Formats: sequence, C-alpha cells, structure tokens
Amino acid sequence: MKIAFATTDGKNVDEHFGRAGMFAVYEITEKGHHFVEIRKFADGMDRSVADTRDMGPLHDNAVESKVDRLADCRLIYLTEIGGPSAARLVKRRIMPMKVKEPVSIETALLQLEETIKKTPPPWMRKALNDKAEFGVRSEEFGVRNAE
Repeated sequence: MKIAFATTDGKNVDEHFGRAGMFAVYEITEKGHHFVEIRKFADGMDRSVADTRDMGPLHDNAVESKVDRLADCRLIYLTEIGGPSAARLVKRRIMPMKVKEPVSIETALLQLEETIKKTPPPWMRKALNDKAEFGVRSEEFGVRNAE
C-alpha cells in the first residue's frame, strides 16, 4: 500500500496539501516500509494550487491534477487540507490523514505500522484486504476481520 507525505524537506510531514510542492511516497508491506520516490509538483510551494484558490475551474483543475498524480496512494499525510480537496481524495479512495503538528515521516510510518497490526479502522482493514488494488493483505500483518 502506498502512502504519500506532504513535505517541504523529504523528512517531515509539514505541509498543507494544496501548497505542497512535493510528496514523499513510501510503500508499506508485511515486511515494513520503504521509500519509493519524491513526487515533485513545484520548487517550494505549489503555486498552481495556492495562487488559484478563488479562481473556480482553474483551481479545480490544479487540485485535480495533483490528485491524479497521487491516485496510486491510499493515504496522504498532511498538516492541513481544504474540505473540497479532502472530498476529491476520498472520492478516489485516498484517505487524508491530518497531523496535529509536524512529525517525522519515519515516526508516522512506525505509528501506521502499529495501527495496522493492532487496531486498524474499518476503512483501513477494507483497503488492506483488497490485494488486487492495494498490494498487501491484512493477514500479512496479522490483522483479522471482526466477524
């Protein structure tokens, strides 16, 4: 399952979804996690989203383009996200995960692995059980569905 992190430095979850000029993408498997790539949208702030905020279709197209490039990720960690952007992600079966304050990507990944092993929420269990789409099954993490 691929996870994206809105980041300014490639090490911390420290950026708003729309403003994020880059996302660090990791894959989480039964063996742990590994870095996949940096998806760069801009040098610094993504002005195609940030500067078009009140420009209707122009802004919508910029957000949709970002969502399209992150469509293979199931979770996106970020510090902030607007309601319409969050709705676009959820519609594409991508869960936005808002952090209360900046946190290292490594810490977020370790916490996610713990959640998967112990008490994944229902939407996450469903995602983990869809091997064809998500690439890993919950049994591989020792997770069982409640019956």
